[in-house]
Amino acid sequence: MDILIIIVLIIAAVILFLVELFVIPGISIAGLLAGGCIIFANYYAFTYLGTMGGFITLGISAIACIGSLILFMRSKTLDKVALKKNITSKVDRTAEDKVKVGDTGVAFTRLALIGNADFDGNIVEVKSMDGFLNEKTPIIVSRITDGVIMVEKKKD
Repeated sequence: MDILIIIVLIIAAVILFLVELFVIPGISIAGLLAGGCIIFANYYAFTYLGTMGGFITLGISAIACIGSLILFMRSKTLDKVALKKNITSKVDRTAEDKVKVGDTGVAFTRLALIGNADFDGNIVEVKSMDGFLNEKTPIIVSRITDGVIMVEKKKD
């Protein structure tokens, strides 16, 4: 009966260990339970089976955890859940063609560093260099870098 308890605890620890690594990443209940099961299985073996039985259980539990990890990683299970799609979309850079450095416009939305602005009927996304700007604030394009239109408050 003692050996059955130890076997069940080691199997539960291995399953929870794999769940922790591949299903619920981070330190969660599954990882804590896996650690608890493996520690209790070894404690139980040392207590009820003696020193020799405890060391045998310790070796078997280490081999079981490492072996299950290796087998799981070599299996095709990870390929089935892995993300294989390539991102083919590109950044919309049409705003660069509509707006040039020195153009003046009005903040269409509040520029909490990034917002929308209206330049002669073209509404484009802009980034404020002057910090927060309220909507309807007159602005001027100071530079365009990598598709980001940088604006600042227009000086009167």
